[in-house]
Amino acid sequence: MKKLSFLILSGIALLMVGMPAWAHHGFAAEFDADKPLKMKGTVVKWDLINPHSWLEISVKDDDGKVANWRFEGPPPNTLFRLGVTKDSLPPGTEVLVEGYAAKDGSNRASGKNVTFADGRKLILGVAGGAEGRPDK
Repeated sequence: MKKLSFLILSGIALLMVGMPAWAHHGFAAEFDADKPLKMKGTVVKWDLINPHSWLEISVKDDDGKVANWRFEGPPPNTLFRLGVTKDSLPPGTEVLVEGYAAKDGSNRASGKNVTFADGRKLILGVAGGAEGRPDK
C-alpha cells in the first residue's frame, strides 16, 4: 500500500513539474510609463483579489460615449496595510483615477492614485518600489 501511494504521489508530482508556470510580469511588460493618464468616472466594480486588485470605472468621453476602464492595483494585503478596504470604493462613487496606459491599447491601465470628489486620495501604485512602477 505504501509503495502504491508513493508511486501515485510521484506521478502527480511529475505531472505538476511539466505544467507551465504562470509568470508574473512586471510593470514594463504590460504598461507604458510614457503614457500617463487621468480619467474621471464612476466606480462600477472594485475587486480585491490576488494577485492584483482591479478597479473598474465607467468613463464618458467628450462625445457622450461611455466606456469602462479597468485599473490594476497592488495585492489586497498591500492595500489593507494602506488602510484601503473592500468598502473604500463603493459602486456609483465619482472618482478621478491616475495611472499608466496598457501597451496593447486596451481600456486597461496600471492604477496610481484615486481621488474622490472631496479631495481624499487612495494610493493604488507603489512608486518606484517592488511593484516596478515609475516615480512620476
